[in-house]
Amino acid sequence: MQTVFDSHVDPELVERSLAASSLDSMWLDIPRPSYDALSGSVTADLLVVGAGYTGLWTALHAAQRNPGQKIVLVDAERVGWAASGRNGGFVDASLTHGLANGKARWPNEIETLEAMGRENLDGMQDDIGQLRLDVDWERTGMLAVATEPHQVAWLQEAADGGEGRFVAQDEVRAEVASPTYLAGLFSPDTLAIVHPGKLALELARACVEAGVAIFERTNVTSIDSSGSAVRFGAGNGTVTAGRAVLATNVFPSLIMRNRLQTVPVYDYVLATEPLTDAQLDRVGWANRQGIGDSANQFHYYRLSADNRIVWGGYDAIYKFGRKVKPAYEDRPASYRRLAAHFFITFPQLDDVRFSHRWAGAIDTSTRFCAHWGLAHGGRVAYVNGFTGLGVGAARFAADVCLDLLEGRSSARTELEMVRKRPLPFPPEPLASIGIQATRWSLDRADHSAGRRNLLLRTLDALGLGFDS
Repeated sequence: MQTVFDSHVDPELVERSLAASSLDSMWLDIPRPSYDALSGSVTADLLVVGAGYTGLWTALHAAQRNPGQKIVLVDAERVGWAASGRNGGFVDASLTHGLANGKARWPNEIETLEAMGRENLDGMQDDIGQLRLDVDWERTGMLAVATEPHQVAWLQEAADGGEGRFVAQDEVRAEVASPTYLAGLFSPDTLAIVHPGKLALELARACVEAGVAIFERTNVTSIDSSGSAVRFGAGNGTVTAGRAVLATNVFPSLIMRNRLQTVPVYDYVLATEPLTDAQLDRVGWANRQGIGDSANQFHYYRLSADNRIVWGGYDAIYKFGRKVKPAYEDRPASYRRLAAHFFITFPQLDDVRFSHRWAGAIDTSTRFCAHWGLAHGGRVAYVNGFTGLGVGAARFAADVCLDLLEGRSSARTELEMVRKRPLPFPPEPLASIGIQATRWSLDRADHSAGRRNLLLRTLDALGLGFDS
């Protein structure tokens, strides 16, 4: 059985559309300030390792909680250079990778989790306004679309469960003109879109204004907690800190027991040149919703502030050995596939060309969302495993880490989701074998009207999975 995305697309159109694209994130193709590398030894009350969203929110909120403390934030590369500068800019309210996943794993606290997620999204919007962060924030809502007949029933079921408003075919195509749309589900309050690169850089600016010291190109490689403080080997120097937060996400954890908790999964993205008014008129999209289709191998897409279409997803590529390498970012087959699927979705835009193509590694967890913990006698907190929905959840995660470090009992730290660890992925070669089998099974399900085979049903029963 074929899906709509198996339709033929002229290979010459695909090649022409990609010919002038540059291999770098559109979001990071902007002026960026630089910060010095650490040299020598420094002391701090709090060290934050990793200058992506999680680390930036952690440092900022720590400074707001206790303005007198000395906070140091370090990154092995540059502020926002990894997932925080490569994602689609979807700020989802969900802390659990969607309502269905949350209901399946934490049925007794899902209402609390949903409420906390909405509160976190509203709080993020308030922070952006109060701090005057220039991040192209738009509270657009989310439009999930069905592109196969069996997905229509899924969206209707979700609407019946209170996840949004069901949108029939004529209405959804009037909103955004795609011949692939069979129905939609619109959730007006659960999503904002943002410029990911600007968000990282503006958070860094707010951190500096709050007194945080930022060091780029400072790779933390060791932890020594034998004394009264925690000592970190970092770049060409050391940081001695009373407490620390590890916000390294997809990269190998400095806590050995966490090395199997996540796997890096590569996600691929395209961005068009800015659409002209005439091109945009062919599509509509006047309400600028974030859009995602409903397959296991899904696409996500949105408009940027200058009316580019950012188009990503579908392929989720794992490399043997849990490796993260720049070489994995240039995968022509994935970019060609994405371009072909773009023209299937919007055939009226066959004169549009792509300006950027890029990829980034997602820290995938078996439960599809973050997990937390303490190490080194409670002086080091950590979080990772956002599985592609960390733009909003990172802010919540930062507050959980700070609560844990402070020994504060809060509604956040009492959550079962926070208190319990997910099952790890197995070591190699079992991880690679299992992930590739799961990817094949998900593709077969998409080509079999959503029917899940024995492997997927077994993983569902065990509460395990693979996603991006």
